Amino acid sequence: MGVKVAVIGGGSTYTPELIDGLANRSARLPIDALTLHDIDAERLGVVGGLAGRMLSRVGWPGRLQLTGDRAAAVDGADFVLVQLRIGGQAARLVDETLPARFGTIGQETTGAGGFAKGLRTIPVVLEPAELVAQRGAPGAWIVDFTNPVGMVTQALLDDGHRAIGLCNVAITVQRSMASLLGVDPDRVQLEHVGLNHLSWVRAVHVDGVDRLPELLASRGAAIAAEMDLPLDAFRRLGAIPSYYLRYYYTFDAVLAKQRDGHTRAQEVIDIEARLLEMYRDPNLDEKPALLADRGGAYYSEAAAQLLASLYDGRGDVQVVDVRNGGALRELADNEVVELPATIDRDGAHPLPQRPLPDEMRDLISQVKDYERLAISAARSGDRAVALAALRANPLVGPRTDPKALLAALLNANRRHLPRFF
Repeated sequence: MGVKVAVIGGGSTYTPELIDGLANRSARLPIDALTLHDIDAERLGVVGGLAGRMLSRVGWPGRLQLTGDRAAAVDGADFVLVQLRIGGQAARLVDETLPARFGTIGQETTGAGGFAKGLRTIPVVLEPAELVAQRGAPGAWIVDFTNPVGMVTQALLDDGHRAIGLCNVAITVQRSMASLLGVDPDRVQLEHVGLNHLSWVRAVHVDGVDRLPELLASRGAAIAAEMDLPLDAFRRLGAIPSYYLRYYYTFDAVLAKQRDGHTRAQEVIDIEARLLEMYRDPNLDEKPALLADRGGAYYSEAAAQLLASLYDGRGDVQVVDVRNGGALRELADNEVVELPATIDRDGAHPLPQRPLPDEMRDLISQVKDYERLAISAARSGDRAVALAALRANPLVGPRTDPKALLAALLNANRRHLPRFF
């Protein structure tokens, strides 16, 4: 019997990436029904039209459905993929620009901007999750791509949902390391530890042998420059920090650049407009090259591999957001972390990790304290808890007036935050 996959947020410009990945995994994941849901009917029609042409080109035998009915979308689904952006790119632009007025960094997943996005997003993601529990297939999986992935996955799991979070950072680093070493990516396994968008690669195993020391010795400066990170962090930790650590390691430089008016949000707004125009072309039946500029490299491969592993139980190792379960001894078992895990039909089983050095442990602990408070604020609409969350965030509390910043963030996002008003 085949599989039903539902995509909540199917009108995303990312969706053709996902379609491409799922079509290429048909041998391991026999999908006979794929449903794309979105509240924007026009956009869903444009993206869904391209999805249909892509699937026809490869001779996919299943049924593609486009719908604005969320309950119908998840009805009987084995896998529900959630890729939402509450407020769209306009809200992201606020996330990236407003915090700089208060002396701190604006970014869509970390710091004050990530906080605002979490407040908007967590309550909304929990709504379709409840529908999955009521109407999905027995044992249905929710796979969350919605940022901030770590916090959203924590909220889903805390509510008892069968959920796994997924980000493309780890697979992007894996492919980059494989290229530098001149080996097939399937031979490369990362020792990737931390939280979503707060992680480090502490080993690059090729056929069981750690090649990271030689990479740092021979290519460390080039890798650091490409990632816009300080080389001393690589040397100090003997690890490759996530790109997102630049907000912590080079705070002043990033803030100065943001104050000069550069935003990734505006770039993406322009790219999305061009992509949607391309998607309208009735002769286009494959993802355009421009989609690579949208971000989310290897997103489709990571997603399709995760679904295939959950379906066939092969036991692939993949970096996912999952409950710690003792893998990192420095954190409680129920905390969501981002680690390599063995994936089978029962879910993700994180692999035990070496003890963390003090620098990693301390930053992870600070951010975890912030995340707990932010999730509580998103659920409750309690302004006192929201203020405590901002004060706990290491990119916010020590650097600005959290009370004034909170008032501005809430007012700017008022229509997306009914719990606070």
